[in-house]
Amino acid sequence: VWTPDGSPLKVHTERQARLLAGYLGERGHRHLTVTWAMRYGEPSLPATLDRIKAAGATRILVVPMYPQYAASTTATVVDEVCRWLTGRRNQPEVRFVRNFHDDPGYLAALEQSVRNHWVKSGPLGGGDKLVISFHGLPRRSLDLGDPYHCECLKTGRLLAERLNLAPEQVRICFQSRFGRAEWLQPYTAPTLVELARSGTGRVDVICPGFVADCLETLEEIAIEGKADFLSSGGREYHYIPALNE
Repeated sequence: VWTPDGSPLKVHTERQARLLAGYLGERGHRHLTVTWAMRYGEPSLPATLDRIKAAGATRILVVPMYPQYAASTTATVVDEVCRWLTGRRNQPEVRFVRNFHDDPGYLAALEQSVRNHWVKSGPLGGGDKLVISFHGLPRRSLDLGDPYHCECLKTGRLLAERLNLAPEQVRICFQSRFGRAEWLQPYTAPTLVELARSGTGRVDVICPGFVADCLETLEEIAIEGKADFLSSGGREYHYIPALNE
């Protein structure tokens, strides 16, 4: 899954920031800096915040690139930025985007990516399925009040409605489970096997929780998911890329 330019996540994130800067610049925001950071990795959030503050930033908008809010993802970005703020006497104004799981622009982009795929591969047949796979979390997160599960279901429902798909044409499930604890269900890998064994000939799979392709989409879904489905009797498997650029 590695690209000539490096990690797919890094490559797509860099391009997203560069294209957004150009988009906003064309609309008159000529003194706005658009940059990016990694929550776990480099460039880190604190180092990036140090750099833009040193360059004179007084107002910072932080956009965690997780469409669906979770305490283990979006909230940790907020925590990290707030930890950085506690060490600054002259603090900049900081705002956050909490989520965008039901934002019309986000949903329209997802819809268009699916329709673009259907132009190339043909529409779903009567017995075919669109599998909408989100990153999994331990079931305990839902029991503790985390809204992530509900926001994933809403994204899936609204996307299916935009695509005019009947409920029986869509499956919403959760990937990347590990360990012994129960996670959000249904799980993606067993769902793909079950669909193939029950006679579903084709599945198209999209991962709306990832705005950029990475190991968990390109290996786990595009490669491993395809192997699971085809080896269990499925005929045709398509991974629909993340929104990326």
